[in-house]
Amino acid sequence: MRVAFVSSQQHESLVDLLCELHAHYNRQSAISHEIVRAHLVENLLGTDSPLRLVVASRDDRGVIGFAAIALLYSLVEPSPDKHRQCLLKELYVRSSERGQGVGKALITWVARYAVANSCCRIDWPVQASNGKGISFYERLGAKRVTDRLSYRLSGSSLLKLASTGDGSLTG
Repeated sequence: MRVAFVSSQQHESLVDLLCELHAHYNRQSAISHEIVRAHLVENLLGTDSPLRLVVASRDDRGVIGFAAIALLYSLVEPSPDKHRQCLLKELYVRSSERGQGVGKALITWVARYAVANSCCRIDWPVQASNGKGISFYERLGAKRVTDRLSYRLSGSSLLKLASTGDGSLTG
């Protein structure tokens, strides 16, 4: 198994995995490879994307897992030993490859990358219903952050809030 930043030769295999990811989170929905391919190239790998995509691959099976990461600076901790952090936006392993060390290889690579880039920690969201994922993370030594909650503003609530005020983005 090889873990590295995604290469252009791996895009098609990653598109297949991203389609599986979509089906995993959207049980009743299918999405075309063309839409996912365009999203990967234009957005996820676009020049203005803060994300870096790391893939685990095997020559005979292509991309079998990926991690989406971003390096950030803390707004509240300016000291040099604590100001850099890594955000793990997504960690996903092909369903047929789970339990075979792919997730551990990916997160180990991310940990090495974070340390090499002077990050003091890695943070990531986890669905509360993802018991297997939570157990996996805790076996790695990760600790649940109990003093944080996750919120989402979307749909009509997002549009309603965005339409308040004078409409200016400068003020």
